[in-house]
Amino acid sequence: MRLAVCQMRSGSDVGANLTEAERLLDQAADAGADLAILPELFPFLGPEARLPEIAEPVPGGSSVEMLGKAAARGQLWIAGGSVPERDGEHLFNTAPLFDRSGELVARYRKIHLFDVDLEGQPPFRESTTYRAGTELVTHAMEDLRVGLSICYDLRFPELFRGLMTLGAELFVLPAQFQHQTGVAHWEVLLRARAIENQCFVAAAAQWGEFGLPEELRRSYGRSMIVGPWGDVLVEAPEEGTGVWFADLDVADLRRARRVLPALEHRRLGSSC
Repeated sequence: MRLAVCQMRSGSDVGANLTEAERLLDQAADAGADLAILPELFPFLGPEARLPEIAEPVPGGSSVEMLGKAAARGQLWIAGGSVPERDGEHLFNTAPLFDRSGELVARYRKIHLFDVDLEGQPPFRESTTYRAGTELVTHAMEDLRVGLSICYDLRFPELFRGLMTLGAELFVLPAQFQHQTGVAHWEVLLRARAIENQCFVAAAAQWGEFGLPEELRRSYGRSMIVGPWGDVLVEAPEEGTGVWFADLDVADLRRARRVLPALEHRRLGSSC
C-alpha cells in the first residue's frame, strides 16, 4: 500500500487553501498513492474569530465536497486532514475519511483540545472554539484498518492503545504541531506510538509561520511515516509544501508482532 503525506502552509484564504490541497491530492494520485493524508485544519489557518463563519457541515461543506471529488477522480482513499465542522450550535475539529469512490465513510472529532501556554506566545485555547469529541474511530481500508486521530491526541497514548484494541494497524495523524514543542517531541512521540502498538503511523503536518507576526506562532512541519518497528520510512523537511511517499508492507507489521509479541503480553486490561 502506497501512502502519501501532504505537507502544507495554510493561511486565511479558504479558496487558495482548497486549491493547494487539491493540487497535492492530484499529485499523490498521479504517483499511485492508495491513501493521501492532509494536515490539520488545511482549509483555514487564520484568526480564530473567523472560525464560526468558516465552519461547515460534514458532510455538506465545500471542503468535504472537494475531498470527495478528489478521491473519486484519483481513485484513492483520502484522510482529509481536519476541517472546522459546524453541527448545530457547536464546532468540532473533525477528520473525515473518504474511500476510492469519494464516499465519506468515517469522521473523527478531536478528543484532546490544545489548551496550552507556550513561552513567548499568546495562550492557545482550542476549547473556547471547539467542543471535544467523545468517540474513537477506526475504519477498514482494504488490507488494514485505519485509526483516526488529530495533532494533540499524539500526547495521549491511551487513545492509540484504544485504537489498536479496536483493530487499527495504521494510525493517521493530521497535525498543526507547534515548532517549540515539535523540536523536542514530534519524532519521539510518533515513533513511540508506532513501537508500543506495533502499528504504522502517518502524520501530515502544517509548516511555517501563521497568525499575527507579533504572536510568533510557527508550525513544525516534518511530516512523517513510521513503521511498526519504529523506523522512519519517510520524512519531510521542516519547511516546504509537497507530497512525500512510503510503500507499506503489511507483512512487516505481522512480522513485528510475531517476533516481539508484546501486545499478547498485556496484563492491565483490554484497553491498556
